[in-house]
Amino acid sequence: MNNLIKEHIEKCKKQFDEIDRVALCNQKKVLDAFRKNRVALRHFNGTSGYGYDDEGRDNLCRVFADVFNTEKAVVSPLITSGTHAITIALFGLVKSGDVILSITGAPYDTLHGVIEGSEGSLKDFGVNFYSVSLKGGKMDFDAIGKSIERYNPAVVYIQRSRGYEWRDAFSVEDIRAAVNFVRTKTDCCIVTDNCYGEFVETEEPTDAGVDVAIGSLIKNPGGSIAPTGGYIVGKQKYIDRIAGRLTAPTVGMEVGSYAAGYRNFYQGLFLAPHVVAQSLKTATLFSSVLSSLGYDVKPQPNEKFYDIVCSIKFGDAKKLVNFVQAVQYVSPVDSYVTPEPWAMPGYNDEVIMAAGCFVQGASIELSCDGPIRAPYIGYLQGGVTLEHGIIALEKVLESLNLN
Repeated sequence: MNNLIKEHIEKCKKQFDEIDRVALCNQKKVLDAFRKNRVALRHFNGTSGYGYDDEGRDNLCRVFADVFNTEKAVVSPLITSGTHAITIALFGLVKSGDVILSITGAPYDTLHGVIEGSEGSLKDFGVNFYSVSLKGGKMDFDAIGKSIERYNPAVVYIQRSRGYEWRDAFSVEDIRAAVNFVRTKTDCCIVTDNCYGEFVETEEPTDAGVDVAIGSLIKNPGGSIAPTGGYIVGKQKYIDRIAGRLTAPTVGMEVGSYAAGYRNFYQGLFLAPHVVAQSLKTATLFSSVLSSLGYDVKPQPNEKFYDIVCSIKFGDAKKLVNFVQAVQYVSPVDSYVTPEPWAMPGYNDEVIMAAGCFVQGASIELSCDGPIRAPYIGYLQGGVTLEHGIIALEKVLESLNLN
């Protein structure tokens, strides 16, 4: 192992110990939900057709609801991505003439077409979406209060992770403070995009008073095992409306089959606290080493991570490309492929992405990406094992001529 990496593993020991403590708490929480809902082999069986009385599907929803301390959940392999899950939720919660107010700035790139500019967007259906800009990377409560009074939103929207912005993710305490403030102004539905943030802390946004939380199963809660899918958890009155949008208002979650069976979804959730801990250790180590070599990173060494992402500012397009290509080179799948920037659907700029994953596009597996625009930031996420992260970091140092 590279001596510099060895040195920084020792430096990160205190952070690694805290990550392990959180993982243990979350593992118990997940295990308790499995035991409470009497998960059995029969729940892994698939169904076909309408999927009436699909106990595997229904019990998986109950397990997720308990893990996230909520009344009800929609968990489905029919949800194709985090963007799809968010879209379903928003369309289920609003009607023509309503307003959605994002209090964490503009949302992730792939949601821009959902909001406006595409056929079938929220704007097409008479729903307006407004954003309150962040102030120094933090939520601006003064501006939020004025916007709530001005727009009277039906939904207040919080994006926990950073997207392609140069900021830290929001902690559960940040979200709790926002919820408490919003509640002094309105009793509308508060929604959080929880992608990349699950199991990073011992609490989730739903513990902090959020009404609905949303995420992808090929990120944290799928534990690198779930082959597809998404989840939406929250208060029953909202989840019932969202379920009617996923299928149809007359049937909700009474239908929806999956012939392949549900074992991977249950097993992925069970493994998720440990896998997230491995991802956090990988991201922490990258932050520590690259910061010591002069790169601007977020979070900074010794700062707490509130999602599994480490952002690295390269300031140079070629360095960003080299970084992403190095991660792809040490991937278990498609390691022989050389990523190049391309116009990915849903993004405003060309994007380069390393994703040599067993599950296509799974961000809980070691991957990285970034838009080809100044200041050329790479976003590293995932890592099923710290050992793989160490090997990838060695290759990154070599590719950037830092060995």
